[in-house]
Amino acid sequence: MITRRYLLKLCAGAGATLLFKKLPAFAQSSSMLLREIPSSGAMLPAVGLGTARTFNVGTDEDVLSPLREVMRLFIEMGGTLIDTAPAYGSSEEVTGGLIRDLDVLDDLFLATKVSTRGRDQAIEQMRNSMRLLGSESLELMQIHNVQRYDSDDVATLLAILREWKAAGRLRYIGITTSSLRAHERVSQLLQAETLDFVQVNYSIGTRQAEERLLPLAADRGVAVIVNRPYERARLFRAVGERAVPDWAADFDCDSWGQFFLKYILSNPAVTCVIPATTKPHHLQDNMGAGYGRLPDGAARDRMVEFFDAIPGT
Repeated sequence: MITRRYLLKLCAGAGATLLFKKLPAFAQSSSMLLREIPSSGAMLPAVGLGTARTFNVGTDEDVLSPLREVMRLFIEMGGTLIDTAPAYGSSEEVTGGLIRDLDVLDDLFLATKVSTRGRDQAIEQMRNSMRLLGSESLELMQIHNVQRYDSDDVATLLAILREWKAAGRLRYIGITTSSLRAHERVSQLLQAETLDFVQVNYSIGTRQAEERLLPLAADRGVAVIVNRPYERARLFRAVGERAVPDWAADFDCDSWGQFFLKYILSNPAVTCVIPATTKPHHLQDNMGAGYGRLPDGAARDRMVEFFDAIPGT
């Protein structure tokens, strides 16, 4: 979600100069790609930030320092959506601490998850998430890995999320999965329930979501967050030392990270992709995927053909 404060900070003197220097040449005359959230019409920057594993670091300042720079650059380069979860160890606490350090709460679209059974336990967990993140309301609460719950559990959790949304404590509600085996269950819930967001695993190497889930989300007016865009670095290992093909420059791509992210973002059903990193220079590269041109249909086919021809992919 784009806030007035965010735009003012982005455009203000020194901050704008820093941003300008950190973007590739093609991005210096453009802005971060925005995608519409269908249920509200609000616009969301298309590259977000995941925290699974990467923000589960505790309180060691030597580790927190580069993460603080990651978050600072993320906002400076146009990002707003940060996705976390109680199941990610200390990630919620670390995220909240960095937000306070940088005083950027109003600049962010905070998404977290509920991952427990029972009404009382779920409410307690959600309250704790808000406490750790330092906010009395959140943009998005999601049922984490929804396939783990039976129909009664899902009904209980969705009822709580809808109550909190009606009370103004949540702006959006959704469900998540990071498993191919759960795509059918997620599709069933998309058809049966009124949701704002669905989060799903999708990449150039794991394209099954294109067959049913992404078209269904588009038909139902549900925003899509994509997790595991690099498949925990498997895609980078697959390409090895190969150079990015020259023709990737046709859609303003100069790295493998951007190649993988731009493939995802070129699917119009995708609202936001959430790569995770602990390294500021990787953050800058990831954010570059949200600038410049995206591959068209012919380029997407060429990307798939190129990737699938690599042995072992």
